[in-house]
Amino acid sequence: MAKRIIIIGAVALGPKVACRLRRLDPEAKITVIDRDSLISYGGCGIPYYIGGDITDIEELFSTTSHAVRDPEFFKTCKGIRIIPRMEATAIKRAEKQVVVRHLDNDTEETLAYDKLVIAAGATPITPPIPGADLPRVCTVSNLHSAKHIKEMIAQGGVGKAVVIGAGAIGIEMAEALTDLWGVETTLVEMADQVLPAAIGKNIARMVENQLEKNDVRVMISKQVTRILGAPDTGVTGVEIDGEAMACDLVVMSAGVRPNTRFAQDAGLATGSSGALIVDRNLRTTDPDIYAGGDCIEMRNLVSGENITMPLGSLANRQGRIIANNIHGRASQFKGTVGTFCIKVFDMGAATAGLTVAQAKAAGFDPVHALVAQFDRAHFYPESKFMFIQLIADRATRKILGVEAIGAQSDAVKARVDAIAPLLGTGLDVDDVCVLETGYAPPFASAMDIINNAGNVLDNIFEGRNTPIDMLDFLDVFEKENIRVLDLRDPSEAAPFITRHGDRWLNIPQAHLRQQFEELPRDEDLYLICGTGARSYESQVFLNQQGFERIKNVQGGYAVLAMTAPGFIPELEK
Repeated sequence: MAKRIIIIGAVALGPKVACRLRRLDPEAKITVIDRDSLISYGGCGIPYYIGGDITDIEELFSTTSHAVRDPEFFKTCKGIRIIPRMEATAIKRAEKQVVVRHLDNDTEETLAYDKLVIAAGATPITPPIPGADLPRVCTVSNLHSAKHIKEMIAQGGVGKAVVIGAGAIGIEMAEALTDLWGVETTLVEMADQVLPAAIGKNIARMVENQLEKNDVRVMISKQVTRILGAPDTGVTGVEIDGEAMACDLVVMSAGVRPNTRFAQDAGLATGSSGALIVDRNLRTTDPDIYAGGDCIEMRNLVSGENITMPLGSLANRQGRIIANNIHGRASQFKGTVGTFCIKVFDMGAATAGLTVAQAKAAGFDPVHALVAQFDRAHFYPESKFMFIQLIADRATRKILGVEAIGAQSDAVKARVDAIAPLLGTGLDVDDVCVLETGYAPPFASAMDIINNAGNVLDNIFEGRNTPIDMLDFLDVFEKENIRVLDLRDPSEAAPFITRHGDRWLNIPQAHLRQQFEELPRDEDLYLICGTGARSYESQVFLNQQGFERIKNVQGGYAVLAMTAPGFIPELEK
């Protein structure tokens, strides 16, 4: 007898399960339901549609051969029945039935299943802010909201916008509003950095500066306390920590909540996030019900904790596994290391594993290295600076995370992708030092930046490199009367000496062995060079000469320019 498969949700995971299962089992009776009329679309592309990179919304739900992925397409090309505008309201597990409601006529019926798949996704969170229900307060929830936002802007009524939440969607929306439409955009984040769930403070500061450089105002450690306006006029402004700011549009990007209420009511177990708990086969606590995508918790392979990770890439991979298991072929999803990447105007950032803060919260003692280096051979014309932070556990030297940012996004992603698959295997610092990657001058240096990050971290572990992060250095420099030794050429150091006087010393590295006795031994001395390599070598030499109060500023001038351009005389506006 043909298996009856009911799939709840038809955006990413649901269609993947259905199509894979149809290829495995031509006789299965597969029915997919979804609340929306638009199905099987690339939700992650919404900000790029609003920003104009994608001109036609239909591209988001079309195949590579330009066939529109609608119910008729799935029926004729895939042999799959998709019912739009239908909502699952309850699961009768004992009877193996799903209670559904037709949204267009408000009628109910039950659908019988042998296997049930929950691919219900997640819904954007609307914070309980007074005025959140006003016109022109939007969430980026689906293609309808995307089209609505773009039409509002195109009509010319939006000159100023406030985006609440500096996660991935918030940053992408801020770029979309600013880059194509010239909307004066403010990005507001309650945490003390952008992308607080994804990256650490060092790379986050670089992202913030990239946003500011491209005319997005970034307000961190701030909260929108009220949205101003009226039902007939819509939004006229917001209050941020009690201070009013005029705007014509508010975009909520404060995270998502898994759509699991009906599953919880049926007795299926959920975690602290409200997402469903599944095993490695992606089965819920009912062996006949599977789940995946945005509505499940999955194991973080580095920390061992359960997390949610709303990414279309994960949903698609999980869809194949669910279909395999329903068909009887044992497949497992072991977990995730949280690999993530984002475009920020003309730069790209990527990460995998844990940040320093997350590692501490998980019980590790993290040590990190921040490296600045060209992404290609330094002599190759198209080489650009890339910045990588590598994080490891002090006790075991196990790699816990990697973060990167740079001007050439593909190169950034490639370095993180080289580490990400290995994070769950016990990869350690020594492994990274000799990690094999492809080399040719148009693609990388002979000593790739990822190897160099491992080398720097190894030197830190061995006590040869005593580093300080740029953010910490800037804080100390502002609060204390410390001395800096600039190891670059005199012409490069001169503007800093002019500004800071005898607090900023200059001895080029080539002269250090002859002039080191000029340096104070009874003061803290912070070494800086172009990228951190010369300052490290100089630190080793000075330590050998009995200097004990030496710290190496990680990443040197290159990181300073990305982190605090206002500190640099020639870059100061």
